Amino acid sequence: MNDSPASIRWAGDATSGVLEIFDQTLLPNRLEWIACRDVAAVIEAIQRLRVRGAPAIGIAGAYGLAVAAQEAVQHGLAPAAARDHVRTRGESLASARPTAVNLRWAVERALAAIAGLPGTTAAADLATRLLAEARAIHDEDRRLCAAIGRHGAALLPDGGVLTHCNTGALATGGDGTALAAITTAWEQGRKLEVYADETRPLFQGARLTAWELVHRGIPVTVLVDGAAGHLLKTGRIAACIVGADRITARGDAANKIGTYALAVLARAHGVPFYVAAPSSTFDLTIESGDDIPIEERAAAEVLAPLGVPAAPTGARAYNPAFDVTPAELITALVTERGVITPVTRDAVTAAIGPRG
Repeated sequence: MNDSPASIRWAGDATSGVLEIFDQTLLPNRLEWIACRDVAAVIEAIQRLRVRGAPAIGIAGAYGLAVAAQEAVQHGLAPAAARDHVRTRGESLASARPTAVNLRWAVERALAAIAGLPGTTAAADLATRLLAEARAIHDEDRRLCAAIGRHGAALLPDGGVLTHCNTGALATGGDGTALAAITTAWEQGRKLEVYADETRPLFQGARLTAWELVHRGIPVTVLVDGAAGHLLKTGRIAACIVGADRITARGDAANKIGTYALAVLARAHGVPFYVAAPSSTFDLTIESGDDIPIEERAAAEVLAPLGVPAAPTGARAYNPAFDVTPAELITALVTERGVITPVTRDAVTAAIGPRG
């Protein structure tokens, strides 16, 4: 089996190495890595979706702090100024995209790793410590993905499986979340028919999920988002499984726009609807999905998708990047710690613990 490539990698040591990001905006036609040699480049890669997916942008943010420490080394900053530089860049990184909680979580965890270091710690030593923490977050995500894949695969019945957006290796530091459940089940010899919503307006399902599955040798059928209801009505879908960018204390889940509609359709047709995400995607400081900030993106993504004009000049666009699926529409939440069902506040707290 051919594995999909990693979404992020670090080449070299802490002070002279470079963060490299697999540019997902070029898929499926070109495979290209870009070098991020300053924090501005990391932020640009996150905002332009060169790297995307909640776990992956969290990992990118953590590595971005190591890049920030490199900047401090290059500028010859004294210890106190170097630490301030890293903190300031950290806030810029954490704010690069508002909906996925993993980004701020990873940045704050990496900053916490240097909080106890002496005030005299040199910029180069900050870089070493921050790179080690970023690598630890990256390695942990690989293990989390494997566990989510196992737990999710156990839930999936044989038959048709429908997914939305991209939740595979391109979106994480490992094999994925929802897509890892699908690929794990396939590797176990299960009889699956995989369907992928194309995921308008940026086609992450068609460009990325289908590419990953084809790359792995797993057959996949792509459908327009508007065909999901008809497909469910035919009875060919046994389960839906998607990822998440933020999950609240009561289990409401923010994910790529179109997920909520899919959950409603799944409920209407009696099809189980699963959400797979690591514990770092849970934000227990927020009770309701109504309080999750929803990123709105450029009108051009809708009016001229992939650069092709699709609406007349003068038309306006509504382009929320995410929507929220309420807990009552979710059959189970799949995490590295196990399966949460029914999806209630008590069940989430018991599984994830009282942390944000």
